[in-house]
Amino acid sequence: MNTTTTAARVAGSDDGPETQPGPVPELVIDDVDVFIDGVGPQTVVMVHGWPDTPALWDGTVAALVPEWRCVRFHLPGFDLARGPRPMSQSDIVALIARIVDAVSPDQRVTLLLHDWGCAFGYTYAKRHTERVARIVALDIGDVGSRDYFESLGWREKLMIAGYQLWLAAAWSLGPRAPGLANRMTRWMARRIGCRNDPALIGWEMNYPYAMRWFNAFGGLRGAGQAERLIDEQLPGLFVYGRRKPFMFHSSRWVRHLNRTTGCAAKSLDTGHWIMKQKPAEFHAVLKDWLAHVTQPASTPRA
Repeated sequence: MNTTTTAARVAGSDDGPETQPGPVPELVIDDVDVFIDGVGPQTVVMVHGWPDTPALWDGTVAALVPEWRCVRFHLPGFDLARGPRPMSQSDIVALIARIVDAVSPDQRVTLLLHDWGCAFGYTYAKRHTERVARIVALDIGDVGSRDYFESLGWREKLMIAGYQLWLAAAWSLGPRAPGLANRMTRWMARRIGCRNDPALIGWEMNYPYAMRWFNAFGGLRGAGQAERLIDEQLPGLFVYGRRKPFMFHSSRWVRHLNRTTGCAAKSLDTGHWIMKQKPAEFHAVLKDWLAHVTQPASTPRA
C-alpha cells in the first residue's frame, strides 16, 4: 500500500548520523523517508548506492541549495533501523516513480545517481523517460555494453566478480549468521575504500549483488543501459574517478559523450566516492553543467 505523510522540518537542528541526512523527512512514501532541501524552481532527485545512505549527498545539497531543490531518500533496506527490505528491480523503480511524482508532479527532474543508484536510476529513466530532463551519473557508465566488457582484462573481471560475489554471499548468510555477514560486508567496504562508520554498514544492503549474481528477486533483466539512454534528447553528465584498479565504463563511451551535444564526461583524481574525495572540484563541474544544459519546464501529459 502506498502511504504518504508530511512532517514538519525542524529548522536549525544538527544533522544526525549518516542514516539521517536531515532533521525530519518531508515525506514518508512506502515507509521510505524522503528529505527535501531548498526551494529552487528545478528539482534534483539524488539516488545513492552501496553501502551508503542519503547522507552521501550532504555536501552536494549544500552546494546546490538555494538554486536547486534537492530530494534524497534511502534505497529500501539501506536504512538499517528499519531492517532488511530487499526489493525487485521493478519495485525499486516503482518506488522511485512514486517519489518523483510526489515531489515534482508537473516538471521533469534531474537525476543525480551514484553506484547502484545509477543502475536503478537508468532503469527508471528507461521506463519513465517523459519524467526525466537530464541525468548526472557518477562512476557507473555503460557497464552493460559490449564495449565495456571487451575493455576489461581477465584481472579486472576477476576483481569485479570477486568483491561482488563476496557481498552476494554475505547477503545469503545474513538471515542465518548476521554477525558473520556484517563482518564480511564491513571488511569488503573497507577494502574498496569506503570510510563510512562500520555501524552504518550492514549485510541488509547487499541484495543488489544477489540480484546481479544469483538472479535474486527477479534479477536485473530489462535494466536501463546508459549508452542507450543518454544522448541529445536526454542530456547527461558522466563524472568518474580515475584513481581506481578498474573502471565501470568504456573509453569509447566517454569519447561519444564528449562529442554529443548537451552531454559531457569528466574525470577527477578520485576513487569511487567522487563527491566526498574531491567535493569542490566535483561541485564546480556539476553546477557548471547544470547551468548550461536546459531542462524542459513541464512534463507532457497523456
